[in-house]
Amino acid sequence: MPELPKDFFLPAELMPDVVPSPPARPRDAATIVLVRDGQAGLEVFLLRRVTTMAFAAGMSVFPGGRVDPRDSDVSVAWAGPEPAWWAQRFGCSPELARAVVCAAVRETFEETGVLLAGPAADRLLADTSGYAEHRACLESRDLSLAEFLAEERLVLRADLLRPWANWVTPIVEPRRYDTRFLLAALPVGQRADWATSEADTGGWQRPADALRSWEAGEIALLPPTWYVLAELAECDSVETAFAAERTVDRIVPKIIRDGAVLRLLMPGDPDYGEDATTVETGSASAGGTVPR
Repeated sequence: MPELPKDFFLPAELMPDVVPSPPARPRDAATIVLVRDGQAGLEVFLLRRVTTMAFAAGMSVFPGGRVDPRDSDVSVAWAGPEPAWWAQRFGCSPELARAVVCAAVRETFEETGVLLAGPAADRLLADTSGYAEHRACLESRDLSLAEFLAEERLVLRADLLRPWANWVTPIVEPRRYDTRFLLAALPVGQRADWATSEADTGGWQRPADALRSWEAGEIALLPPTWYVLAELAECDSVETAFAAERTVDRIVPKIIRDGAVLRLLMPGDPDYGEDATTVETGSASAGGTVPR
């Protein structure tokens, strides 16, 4: 697993003056790592969240969001690995696994216009512009994914997704998410945009270029985003990324205060301890050993 740079500091507001007690319960969420083959290799799609967002404001992120209760609707036409297969990879119930995959497809469409669905189990849409009204209704929650797919007689293509990671927000934060990361390839003919109220810009970048932009202070990244970018920087194509052997472990990092800055402790770090209990203070050496 990549190691965060020693100068990776976290926004100060991530550790409130008063730590929630008991800790906030993490909400289930899905993050979609959308990839394509560019002229110079693998590229990922990143959005910059608007500064008015309550969580990760101004950060460059992958598309994604919370699992909606209606994402659990079992009436969704489904093609690809069954929920039980996803449940085994993500370490959760088949019901939650199904909702996570549905949330991933819904959020991808809402935030980028890319629709991982088709008129049949072996067909994909090359143009989604005709569904602009549906996209807006999904984002406003006036329409559910199941209603949209049924109305347009579309099949969710779970076979276009791969499980990648599972990150849980540290317990010191008032807003917490248990986020499953899923890899998805841009369907041929479709285009990704950032026509969403949650982002002010977006675009395709090679993972290594995005990391260099972070190093130069041009973009801000949360640790899970940095980790996924670092992992994908080792992949030269979509095929390579999809073929990568992945074991999805549930990662619950800790935030420590190291003087005037915040750092991250990862499971396995000598100073992490035996569980995810909050670490409120730290030292330069502890911080240096140090991601939905």
